[in-house]
Amino acid sequence: MNDKFNETMKFEAPKEKSVIISGIIKSVYEALEKKGYDPKNQIIGYILSGDPTYITSHENARNMIRQIDRDELLDELLDCYLEARVK
Repeated sequence: MNDKFNETMKFEAPKEKSVIISGIIKSVYEALEKKGYDPKNQIIGYILSGDPTYITSHENARNMIRQIDRDELLDELLDCYLEARVK
């Protein structure tokens, strides 16, 4: 049996990328809000499906969010949640 599957891998996202991702999330959120969408629901739809049409093209939001890997997006959102709720 491979010992690699018995160990827990550690993942750490680069911090400078976090600042870029945060800015993109904020811009996308604001663009969705301006167009009358519920930003939370739309972003969740995008994360779960990978379908960029959940994000408005208004203010280039759709292109911006596609620059972020969905795993990185989830990582950033979880970091923010944990920082606000746990720390």
